[in-house]
Amino acid sequence: MKQFAVVQHTYSEFLGLIENQLEKRDIGFAYFRPFVGQDLPGSAGQFDALFILGGQYPASDHENNPWHDDELRLIGIFRDARRPVVGLGYGALLLAEYEGGMVQAEPWHNAYWTTAHKTAAGESDALAQAVDGRPVLVMANGGAVLPQGLEPIVVDDDGRWIAIRPDPLAYGLLFRPELKPGMIEDMIMEAHRKTPPNIGALLAAARQHWGDSQRTTDQVIVALVKELDLMAERRKMPVFRLTISE
Repeated sequence: MKQFAVVQHTYSEFLGLIENQLEKRDIGFAYFRPFVGQDLPGSAGQFDALFILGGQYPASDHENNPWHDDELRLIGIFRDARRPVVGLGYGALLLAEYEGGMVQAEPWHNAYWTTAHKTAAGESDALAQAVDGRPVLVMANGGAVLPQGLEPIVVDDDGRWIAIRPDPLAYGLLFRPELKPGMIEDMIMEAHRKTPPNIGALLAAARQHWGDSQRTTDQVIVALVKELDLMAERRKMPVFRLTISE
């Protein structure tokens, strides 16, 4: 069975809408939660892909993201093993940093609705085509300046990058196809979480766009499956069981 590793940074941010899409395709997933002290995988050998989810602090804030260096190493492990990597929000910023980009704390609250626009670099990309002209919710605290030579495949209304594809097996998305209105409500209720000052308006728009957002997520998953060949089961290392005879 296909199995994805998923790195989660807060209780309120999980695969959300994407979970149902993966389950329909008989794809399993295992959550790893460094924010409660859980170790990250030491190798990519038991997994077919890696998803790195959103978080409440900028990627540049190492004090509140003590797992930062371990996650960069994990991206490298999966990339070296030729396993797909998908970063959402905070995960997209980490992927940009892994590629040589410069992460920064500003804007602290990088959260807004916009229309997605594919670029020349994304002209033939199925994911860029899928979201082109659609409303999407961008949500990632902090930002990242892309390294020279890495062109975005999708930008927002102001021309800022919201999706990159630095490698045929890697995507970074600052827009959040997994988010449901209930997840935004959970962010608001999460203890000690700093939420954007316009969080109420973002939630209202998420409810308004709910039907269209579900269709967008469906198309995003179809595109990821196609472009990253997510239905292919990668060769996994055997798991040995030690049996002790009495």
